Amino acid sequence: MTLSYSQWQYGGLVRYDHVSGEAVDIKPRESADGPALVWNWDAPILISPHDSERLYYGAQVLFRSEDRGDSWTQISPDLTRGLDRNALEVRGRVWSVDAVAKNMSTSQYGNLTAVSESPLVEGLLYAGTDDGLIQISEDGGATWRRVASEELPGVPELTYVNDLQASLHDPNTVYAALNNHKSGDFAPYLFVSRDRGGSWSSISSDLPERGSTYAIVQDHVEAGMLFVGTEFGLFVTRDEGGSWLKVGAGIPTTAFRDLDIQRDQDDLVAGSFGRGFWILHDYSPLREMTTEVVEAPAHIFTPRAALAYREVTPMGIPGGQFYPGDRGKAFQGADFHVELNPDFGAWITYRLDESLETRKAERQSAEGDLRDEGADTPYPSWEELKFEDREESPAVVLTIRDADGQVVRRITGPTSAGIHRVTWDLSYPGTTPVTAGTSGDGQGPMAAPGDYTVELATFHESEFTTLTDPVPFRIEAVGEHTLPVPDRRATVDFLHDAGELQRQVMGANSALQDAMSNVRAMKNVVWRDPAGTPELRAEIRELELRLMDLSEAMTGDPTRPRRQEPAMPGIIGRLGQAIGNASSATYGPTGTHREQVEISRSGFEAVRGELTQAVEVEVPAMAERLRAAGFRWTPGQGVPNGG
Repeated sequence: MTLSYSQWQYGGLVRYDHVSGEAVDIKPRESADGPALVWNWDAPILISPHDSERLYYGAQVLFRSEDRGDSWTQISPDLTRGLDRNALEVRGRVWSVDAVAKNMSTSQYGNLTAVSESPLVEGLLYAGTDDGLIQISEDGGATWRRVASEELPGVPELTYVNDLQASLHDPNTVYAALNNHKSGDFAPYLFVSRDRGGSWSSISSDLPERGSTYAIVQDHVEAGMLFVGTEFGLFVTRDEGGSWLKVGAGIPTTAFRDLDIQRDQDDLVAGSFGRGFWILHDYSPLREMTTEVVEAPAHIFTPRAALAYREVTPMGIPGGQFYPGDRGKAFQGADFHVELNPDFGAWITYRLDESLETRKAERQSAEGDLRDEGADTPYPSWEELKFEDREESPAVVLTIRDADGQVVRRITGPTSAGIHRVTWDLSYPGTTPVTAGTSGDGQGPMAAPGDYTVELATFHESEFTTLTDPVPFRIEAVGEHTLPVPDRRATVDFLHDAGELQRQVMGANSALQDAMSNVRAMKNVVWRDPAGTPELRAEIRELELRLMDLSEAMTGDPTRPRRQEPAMPGIIGRLGQAIGNASSATYGPTGTHREQVEISRSGFEAVRGELTQAVEVEVPAMAERLRAAGFRWTPGQGVPNGG
């Protein structure tokens, strides 16, 4: 997009050129003969769905431009009731010109508030006014017919027409959102006409009785799916207003004044009053909410294609790393606003019919019900409490497989009933060692573009139960490169091969560090216990020095860098840099990356035998000598001898 349009109060309008950075004033002006134009605080503007150069813009009359606002043509007469606002009652009476703040800081009165053109019929126009009129033209503005708000079932006179939306699916259908809050009436007023405004039916149905309606938008795929913005939140229907559900997903209970849909990605954009705007990313799962889905124990909604690329930080390090309030601005300060991108990767949306709870949670819930009834809450048996203490937490496990059926990744998600979304970052698990305290998977290579599946299982009360069939989705590569990109599958194969070497190297080093810690404990106990001798301690010290030499081969010389001098890298550092740098872009490994991996492989093979002998033979043998001699226990000795 290189052009955009921006407006402010009372009809101010500019066209902004994103290439030149210039804003050009394109506000329609009064003709030589007038009349004076009457603008709403939020004057309605529309880019025609039939021609991107055609604009519509409303004062009390409707203007059309065929050249992106360089010139305007008035295509309607005054479409309002033409009332004098100074003759209208406010709080039960007409006020003097000298009344405090008379007509200050408010919209002018008698103007257009909504404009829509049918995307299916060029020139079929709908316009709404702040004094309760809906105007319809079927000939591009040559003639108009009007519908007053009081002609709609149950709607008071002069009710504000907030939004009009011509149907995306039926050339004769149009939707209207009206509100009467300026008269102290906060009821929702939503309507549909199936004959181009000839007759109207209410679709407010079970919307909350208090909650003025401001905006309505129709799904571009499913005709019966509508979203409406109200004073107290966002609502959705799939049966054209037969019933409504409030949208959660982090959407606040606040006034939503404008709605739009980004159709390529199925993103709902909702503009709130004073709370910024919100984006409900990929709402397409709502289209799959059938009776079968609701009655199933679990369901995975069809994921949209995941886009594979490497995220960049053009302004430096990611914001929030040191200052959480920066949110993506690095160190650029607060002079401008940015927002974080959606989570990178494949979005997996699923629904659970029932929550997975531990026995303890189930017991506490049952006890709460008993307390509410005023009944006793019996103390659990010791066996029941032991089961609770030992029980593993329940989990939802999402298993991702490639086109060959091989497991790529397992990720977990929320276990409560309802709809949830988790993100797979497109990576395989990492290759670093795992301990009892390890919480994450680490990050391995990015999966290659292609076909994948995901299935859902639950782990509950020690049972692993698969609840869904595999659901297919794709990973698609995006982005352009100056240089040819090597085959993505070959890159994954390289990183898997290097990752396997890293798994061995990192595991061996962890075992080496454990052995060094054990040996130092042995040296300590021999120094302190009466059975210790200088000769035995010298043997342990010799073993420690050999392990230190092996550690230096693995991690590099610590002596020179400690004194700010360059030193040769160790196996781990050399290998880690090659893998990390090759993984940081989709270009793939360079010749240098491949060379560094092979140097690491050769270096590891050169020390593997000695390392295995020291860690798996000599250190355990020394621990056994101390155990047999009755020294105090040290790590690596196993169960002590009997007395």
